Amino acid sequence: MLVLIECVLALFAVVLALTYPRLGESWFTPIERRFAQLARKRFPSVLVVGATTLLLRLLLLPILPVPDPAVHDEFSYLLAADTFAHGRLANPTHPMWVHFETFHVNQQPTYASMYYPAQGLFLALGQVMFGHAFWGVWLSTGLMCAAICWMLQGWLPPVWALLGGFLAVIRLGTFSYWMNSYWGGSVAALGGALLLGALPRIKRHYRVRDVLFMGAGCAILANSRPYEGLFFSIPMFAALLVWSHRSTIPQRLLMGRVVAPLVVIFGVTLSAMGFYFWRTTGTPLRTPFQVNVATYNPMPYFPWQSLRAIPTYHHPVMQKFYLDWWMNQYELGHSHPVVLILLKACILWMFFLGPLFTIVLLGICLALPYGMSFTSLSHRARFLIFVCAFVAIGSLLPVYFNPHYAAPITCALYALLLIGMQNIRRWETNGKPVGIALVRLVPLLAILMLALCIASPELRNAHVPPLATWYSPFVSKSYRAGIVSQLSSQPGLHLVIVRYSPDHAPITEWVYNSADIDGSKIVWARDMGTQKNQEPVRYFSNRKAWLIEPDNVPTLLAAYPGVTSKGER
Repeated sequence: MLVLIECVLALFAVVLALTYPRLGESWFTPIERRFAQLARKRFPSVLVVGATTLLLRLLLLPILPVPDPAVHDEFSYLLAADTFAHGRLANPTHPMWVHFETFHVNQQPTYASMYYPAQGLFLALGQVMFGHAFWGVWLSTGLMCAAICWMLQGWLPPVWALLGGFLAVIRLGTFSYWMNSYWGGSVAALGGALLLGALPRIKRHYRVRDVLFMGAGCAILANSRPYEGLFFSIPMFAALLVWSHRSTIPQRLLMGRVVAPLVVIFGVTLSAMGFYFWRTTGTPLRTPFQVNVATYNPMPYFPWQSLRAIPTYHHPVMQKFYLDWWMNQYELGHSHPVVLILLKACILWMFFLGPLFTIVLLGICLALPYGMSFTSLSHRARFLIFVCAFVAIGSLLPVYFNPHYAAPITCALYALLLIGMQNIRRWETNGKPVGIALVRLVPLLAILMLALCIASPELRNAHVPPLATWYSPFVSKSYRAGIVSQLSSQPGLHLVIVRYSPDHAPITEWVYNSADIDGSKIVWARDMGTQKNQEPVRYFSNRKAWLIEPDNVPTLLAAYPGVTSKGER
């Protein structure tokens, strides 16, 4: 519903700008003057953007509480966070591991998340410092918005950079799933902003601190979204290489301030990643992601590749997930690649742009002079377009796609939007400042849409679209969090055996455990039949055993048959 409202408001804004371009000028002018005064203070501007993100999300807690994990990926990242919070990189394989097998988690050679560690490290920071992994999401999103503002200061005048930072706060730092799930997005976007923001600064000043920012951005991308991060990094280093070749600064200075620090950072990053891979998979050259794919998923990463050998599954629900849901994704991309690419492009547009920012694209089309070519654009605009296109092409190639996969280009997209708004502002028709009115209406409508989300939860939740938007986190209908709360309030330790119906949807999963399984308040195990279920019941004889059938409504806990209390039969 909110998408429709945003479409109507966007259309209304265009009509209003064309018919009444001077409307509200007496209000906008003093606000813009004060805004520019803040923007000229570069470092305070970055701090204000980051602090606004954090404070605004805190103020939204009454209507948008700390989220419960619901999707496979979230639980896997939370396992990584819990592992790191316990001071480990991986956990030993549990003797009962076959009962705990689940999606996106490796059980052998170690018990660990399949994902790269950057998101898990931020979640672990939140868990250790503030008692809950969500505060790692909160912190990473605040840093991301601040970094976007800092990055924009390197590419645009300060006032436009500050505006871009606040637009990121509204669109990414409040209701988006990047802030309201454990799925990621903010961490990779933070890495992209550090990398892209450092590039022009290195060219202007060749300072070591800017090189360190670039190296940190690369390290974050390599450990969050390495595939998309590679596509994002290649144009950066190509531009840096061309600049170093053409630069007139002494080679000794270039080597000492740019090349040497980057080599050191890359060396440390690769060594740390190799050590992490060694601790989780037994070899520094094999990632946990590769282990998981080889163990469970026969579907190729790209639609033109052939299927791999189908593995042996211990649980029907896992077989169903990989051979039905994943197979459908692969067959769509293999048989109808154009359809899949268009669907991904629609997902990308819905999340990053939506109707509001499409106003900017429409304004650019109307404001550009007739016959203008790509080469007529500024060098910075051409470079940013190339970066976005390069990453977008890379993101559209694999079988599956979510908006956070393309997170590294967030800063580049915002830079292009602000460059477009900067140019639109000069647009006039028949002596009327249509461009100024249009640019003023974009942040105004962003604030209005945010107010609608805050004021009307019913409107916001009336329909969760299948395509993610800036205000709609992915929602999974699971009562698991309620069961966790119920058992956590009871004395003693618990073993919950989960029995699914034959038509269970694998996307709704209940069997996820923490890093220290034996020390957990609640242990979740899969139903493997009466005889096999005795294995975890005997192993956890000090726990009260429960049976739960999530597909029954209402979902209720029941004492496991044959076990009356802890260890008694």
